Formats: sequence, structure tokens, C-alpha cells
Amino acid sequence: MPTLKDIADLVGVSISTASRVVRNDTSRHINPETRAKVWEAVRQLDYTPNESARHLVNKQKTEKRQTKQIGCIIQTARLNDDHPYYSPIITAFTKKILESGYSLAFIHTSGELEDNALLHRCIHDIQVDGIIIVGEVGPTILDYLQKVEDLALIGICTNGTEITMVDYDRIHAAKSAVDHLIAQGHRSIGFVGGPGHTGELNSEERFQGYKFALYDAGIPLHKDWVIDTRWEIDRSYEYVKEQLKRSDGERPTAIFAASDQLAIPAMRAVIESQLRIPEDIAFISMDNIDFAQYTTPPLSSVHVPKVEIGMTAAATLLEMLRGEQLALSKVLLPHKIIVRESSTFNRN
Repeated sequence: MPTLKDIADLVGVSISTASRVVRNDTSRHINPETRAKVWEAVRQLDYTPNESARHLVNKQKTEKRQTKQIGCIIQTARLNDDHPYYSPIITAFTKKILESGYSLAFIHTSGELEDNALLHRCIHDIQVDGIIIVGEVGPTILDYLQKVEDLALIGICTNGTEITMVDYDRIHAAKSAVDHLIAQGHRSIGFVGGPGHTGELNSEERFQGYKFALYDAGIPLHKDWVIDTRWEIDRSYEYVKEQLKRSDGERPTAIFAASDQLAIPAMRAVIESQLRIPEDIAFISMDNIDFAQYTTPPLSSVHVPKVEIGMTAAATLLEMLRGEQLALSKVLLPHKIIVRESSTFNRN
């Protein structure tokens, strides 16, 4: 059986340091990199701290004991209780699992869990039965989770292929939004969005849907009006305003934004440039967050069924935990366009 000395020798630290990491002793500072290396050595050597713990591990390998706890990993850099997109999903998911006797043990952002030591503690110390992943996470996190034995995984709008998924068809939804603009007579349509899971704009499905709509209608794509904000709200405002100053009158008659949160600052940039919405530049976007109906003018948007996505993900995960859902699946929920004043000016 491996010992603490084996761990310490492999990492190149003292036995006391290795012991503090394994015991989660925070009385003395140990840098995160060292902690991550110790936990990696723990996994590599299959180390278990003592005989009773070893017995428990062996027992768990033959008899799965449910803790009735679920963890959540979410893409956003900052998770607020009132996040307009993620909060309705998480609220619906949590309500459904609570009704079945489960609890939400933790919510961490993907950025926080790039710390391997924290990721290890969340999975193994808390001993969750399942994880819900909301949005795209790094491949290191996804690979780690998929290797954990008896851990049920479900994704919402995430980037894994070997994981059961609940989502909506982003490509078709985006194409539908741009088709609406085209039906209003627009032939010069800009895009405001951000990159997909590869870090490149071309991997973003909403951008792909935008391009498909233009291609099907025989409308050229003007690269000057493809604005990559890296999903930052401030950049949407700044880049659109700057592009309007440089455009010399050659501006689009409509803009498709990949999210309402990017559309709203872009609309402000247009209004501050003494242009009218929708007469000069029309807008449509995605998500249909609550605030979209209160912009001036009200923002047209593709309604994403956020509550239904959260509830469906919870129901599917509970089936997996009961052993009723074994095969990988992908559930796509329907979207619909909510037309408001920002896109109703007809140019035909």
C-alpha cells in the first residue's frame, strides 16, 4: 500500500506538507500548485489515508452509497443570484431535485475549478452522486469528471460529446432570428457575439446559424460588421459605437446579437450615435431574458426555454441515478421568436 512518504517523494515535498494537503489542513499556507501536485500523486498512487478509509473505498467500489447530493459547475465567470440567463435554469433544476430528496451541495464556476485541488475536494470529499454542467467548461475538468467512477453527469448547453445533454438547437434558433430580419427586407445584417468552445468565432453555433441564413438568402457577409466581443458587455457597447464612427454611412440596416446581454449595450451605442431603432438599425437577439421587454424600444428575441431546460436536466439526472437512463442522449427543447418593436420596421 502506498504511504504518505511515497506521495511526498513523488511530489518532492516533505511528509508533513503532503499530510496537510491530504487532511485539508489550512492552518499553514500551501500554494495551489503544490496542492494540485499532491492530489495528482494521490490519484496516481491510489493512496487512501488509513485502513478504515481503505475499507470504505473498497466497499464503495462494490456497493454504491448515494449521498443525495448534487454538484453544479457553471460556465460564467461571475455567478450572481439574479443572473438573467443562468439563474432561471439553476432555480428550476434545484427545485426539481429538492422535490426528490436531493440537495445542491455546491455551485462553482469552471474558472474556480481549474484549481485541481478544489475540484478533487468537491468530488471526493463531498462525495456527490451527480454533477450538472451548465455551459462550456475546460477539457481538463470534463476529462476529470468523466473518469470518476459512479458519477452521474448531465450537461446543459455544454461542449462534451460523451455526456448526456439537454439543450436547444442554437444553429436553427439563430438562423430563425436572422430569417426574420431578412423577411423584413434587410440585406445588410451585422453580427455581435463571441467565440465558441474552441475560442474561435467560427465554432460558435449562433454565428454559424447567422451565416447559414445569409448564405441561403444570397446575402453577402460584411466582415467589418462581424463584431467579436469575447462575450463582454462593455465591449459590445464600445465596439459598436466605434464601428459606427468609422462606417462612413455604410452601416448595416439590422444587427443580430448572440445574446440579449450583448444586444442591449449595442442598442445604446446606436441610440447615442443619433440613429433610430428600428428605422435605421433593427435588432434581434437570443435568450429572451426578462429585461428584453423593457428596453427602448422593446427588444425582439429568441425565447430559450430556460425553466424547462433546468427541469428536464434534473429529471434526466434523477433517472440516471435510479439506473433508468443508461445510454447517452441529447434532448433538444423548442425555441420561439418573440417579435417586439426593435425589429418591426419593414423595408420591403
